[in-house]
Amino acid sequence: MQSAAATGLLRPCGDKRPLVNTRPSPRGCGVVGVRQPLLPPRGLCLSAVAPRAGFSSAASTRRIGLVPVSPEQEGKRGARRDVAVAAAAAAGAEEDGGLAKTLQLGVLFGLWYLFNIYFNIYNKQVLKVFPYPINITNVQFAVGTVIALFMWITGILKRPKISGAQLAAILPLAIVHTMGNLFTNMSLGKVAVSFTHTIKAMEPFFSVLLSALFLGEMPTPFVVLSLVPIVGGVALASLTEASFNWAGFWSAMASNVTFQSRNVLSKKLMVKKEESLDNITLFSIITVMSFFLLAPVTLLTEGVKVTPTVLQSAGLNLKQIYTRSLIAAFCFHAYQQVSYMILSRVSPVSHSVGNCVKRVVVIVTSVLFFRTPVSPINSLGTGVALAGVFLYSQLKRLKPKAA
Repeated sequence: MQSAAATGLLRPCGDKRPLVNTRPSPRGCGVVGVRQPLLPPRGLCLSAVAPRAGFSSAASTRRIGLVPVSPEQEGKRGARRDVAVAAAAAAGAEEDGGLAKTLQLGVLFGLWYLFNIYFNIYNKQVLKVFPYPINITNVQFAVGTVIALFMWITGILKRPKISGAQLAAILPLAIVHTMGNLFTNMSLGKVAVSFTHTIKAMEPFFSVLLSALFLGEMPTPFVVLSLVPIVGGVALASLTEASFNWAGFWSAMASNVTFQSRNVLSKKLMVKKEESLDNITLFSIITVMSFFLLAPVTLLTEGVKVTPTVLQSAGLNLKQIYTRSLIAAFCFHAYQQVSYMILSRVSPVSHSVGNCVKRVVVIVTSVLFFRTPVSPINSLGTGVALAGVFLYSQLKRLKPKAA
């Protein structure tokens, strides 16, 4: 018979009895020997199994976990557990934080689209019965100025500290910003909202053109090819537009040129001089400057036409005109503020894609709201132009960076 140590069995210290558990035969035929390991009673010491060749008894004992863990080892295990728990908690917090940021971004995009829809609808309603786009534009800048001053006074936005040199650098941006919004309102007053935004889909074309002329940024062949459906789609939509007139068409085109000129000037003049100004603050300053730039132009051209006397003499509903004008002006400022908030959270390419989707939403909602007659060919041209804008935004992502 092999010894207990050789078979790897445990026994009480000093016990010389064979490791055979004897029990009566179930049939009463004497004692039957059944080899079963005897569990040591509590309080008895345990002898280790026989070590393998080349291993010490202590090493073998540690291998099967019979030696108590030292305080140092226990401390290391506890530290590893703490690290694992902390990592799991951090991963959970990061996941929750990512979800919260996604939801916040979704809300901002929703507000961006909603404010833009309300601006276009109410603005168009006012311009249809009150054909004074310079007055309307100045009212919008005035409301934006009040909002900007309120945010600075209350501390919602940090009050900017700008020098005369900075104001001189911002002035060209304010001029083209004023002209861009004025031309947009002039177009909205002449043609359908959907057609104005279809023409404004040509912004990428002017962006590429002006960037090449003034910044030396040459587009890739694929970017140039993406401009073909944009131009072709706008041309097709223009040929079949029921509300087409040249004043509205060229006003929208002029709006494209001025807005893209603003972007080019921002890159050329503001990169080094205005590093301390964030986009929202810069936009607020430009809005205030635009109000003071356009106010004398309003007086010299149209005159002040938003007084109660003038509106009542024209047979207009005073309350309705004021309400719609103020809502349009508030949404005008709000959607641009939200747009800059989104731009600070996503890449310019993602923002451009969102802007393309926003234009689709505005076109569809305006067609439904105003019941604008749209032919199949006109819809095809608009769709091709917007698809080209989307393709352009995606190809800009692949644009090789300068060394």
